[in-house]
Amino acid sequence: MNIFENTQIVEQEIKNRLEKSGRNSQDLTVVAVTKTSTTNNVKKLYQLGYRNFAENRVENLLEKQDSLVDEDIKWHFIGTLQTRKVKDIINDIDYFHALDRISLAKEIEKRANHMIACFVQVNVTGETSKQGVSPDNLETFILSLEDFPHIQVVGLMTMAPLEASKSDLRNCFRSLKDLQTVIESKRLSYAPCTEVSMGMSNDFGIAIEEGSTFVRIGSAFFK
Repeated sequence: MNIFENTQIVEQEIKNRLEKSGRNSQDLTVVAVTKTSTTNNVKKLYQLGYRNFAENRVENLLEKQDSLVDEDIKWHFIGTLQTRKVKDIINDIDYFHALDRISLAKEIEKRANHMIACFVQVNVTGETSKQGVSPDNLETFILSLEDFPHIQVVGLMTMAPLEASKSDLRNCFRSLKDLQTVIESKRLSYAPCTEVSMGMSNDFGIAIEEGSTFVRIGSAFFK
């Protein structure tokens, strides 16, 4: 199948899941993850109407931005970001999905020349292989970000286990949604936390049903 056919399948699945959960398309941002794909494929998705694109490596992000400099694209960085590379991209992205430590927040604050929309990454399942703030430490971490005026916590992000059952996926996503609701209820000016970034190519349907507002879809477009 080609990208056009793949997008039709993805879009139908999104439509079905939104309808099932009583939501509308305005509630959801689809972020096309192009980390394993080419600039030409980004252009094809752009021509099909997509405007949100994500990379997880600094070098790949910069390469694609150089080739698409005139396009009205919102760029997302979704990977672990080393503090020494913050300066290379932080002012050229629209969303950062992996804020998970104070040292990184300090470097963002030092390098940013405008407000950076950040998702705090939460390790909901406690997997040692995954980055992220633990649920028990989340509130303390969020409160500590008040000291960084260039950081706005727009929401929370998590990655579900790759081999999880549907039940485990629902529990993971539901837990993140519950955490987001708790933080949002605190009405912190620097952390409105209205968004939830969860769900990838293999589990975005369940994530949508559990309240995701940003889904990060890659291989489903390019398989």
